[in-house]
Amino acid sequence: MRFGIIGAGSIGSIISKKLVKNGHNVKIADARGIERLEGKEFSGTPMRVEDAIKNIEVLIISLPIKAMPSIRNIIDQVEEEVIIVDTSNYYPFRDGKIEEIENGVVESVWVSNQLGRPVIKAFNNLLAYTLENEGTSEDSSGRIAMAVAGNDPSQKQVVMDIVYELGFDAVDSGSLSDSWRQQPGTPAYCTELTKDELTKALKKADKEKAPLLRDKVMERFTELHAEKKKVEFSHKDIVNLNREIYNS
Repeated sequence: MRFGIIGAGSIGSIISKKLVKNGHNVKIADARGIERLEGKEFSGTPMRVEDAIKNIEVLIISLPIKAMPSIRNIIDQVEEEVIIVDTSNYYPFRDGKIEEIENGVVESVWVSNQLGRPVIKAFNNLLAYTLENEGTSEDSSGRIAMAVAGNDPSQKQVVMDIVYELGFDAVDSGSLSDSWRQQPGTPAYCTELTKDELTKALKKADKEKAPLLRDKVMERFTELHAEKKKVEFSHKDIVNLNREIYNS
């Protein structure tokens, strides 16, 4: 398949490597200019963002959520049949407060509104380390699953098939309006669950509690850092803390 990726941060870069390894054609761009790709580790062909969106089947947008309004003019040039995938997550401490989201608009619904196009929500509920290192073959026991939400069943199925190919089971988490169930603060978010476990976690999510639990995790990491003078937390530290708090 032919992919375009906007964003060469951790998630965008990892997806590019996995797609190229599996034989897909990948073009990758930085919305701020091609020079921003210099020194970054990714696979695929570096392009200007205007070129990365041409002659593709799937466009993966892996940018901070606050950057979405700035690429509306680019998305307006994307062919209608192209599937657009949103990988973003909202963290007010990083993105600044977005009033509509604070007032209850689902993150990816807000993204879709900013872009003026339907999107499929995927690749947001796994840590970068998990995405890069924990993918397994389809017959592996305990295979980690990823949530995929969207309004178009056929587009969603294409993305679920991609997820499956890259080493993870895929769970249909409903419409885009349901994608809050895989946002930060929910039991499905970055807790490394199997398909059955993730299905249950999505049902267990509490929309009102999610932002509070999201912030509680960040506060806990700050506290642990102060207590232990620990500069970095291991991958397992993060997963375990997420499991503990998001299931509380």
